[in-house]
Amino acid sequence: MEHYIDLVGLKGFEKTYPGELSGGMKQRVAVARALAVAPDIIFMDEPLGALDSLTRLQMRSELLRIWQAEKMTILFVTHDVDEALQLADRIVVMSPRPGRIAEIVPVTAQHPRDLGSSEYGSLKNRLYELLGVSHSV
Repeated sequence: MEHYIDLVGLKGFEKTYPGELSGGMKQRVAVARALAVAPDIIFMDEPLGALDSLTRLQMRSELLRIWQAEKMTILFVTHDVDEALQLADRIVVMSPRPGRIAEIVPVTAQHPRDLGSSEYGSLKNRLYELLGVSHSV
């Protein structure tokens, strides 16, 4: 377990009570717990949704770093287009009720991604179209 505590950046906080941890630190604990059982796939359902904007950005970078170190499959559910574009190699867009796969959008850009690139902008516009949202958002 020590390896995972270090991997998620919580070395030195092993004896800290949950109530003393920040939201980002609690998310790191959740990731460490998931990794500790050596799963084939980690399922993450809106894991960053309750975090403030800056912590959320930092945790995206941390998740990428951990994913690159551990080389496991992560199924990540999010409603945040930028989050999906930053983290995913493939984005599965679901239709409204009943939920079905509307399209699978491959993301081929290398990590870390250039959020200002034309490829990123094109993919973002495509996702907004699939979601029925104006791409001028």
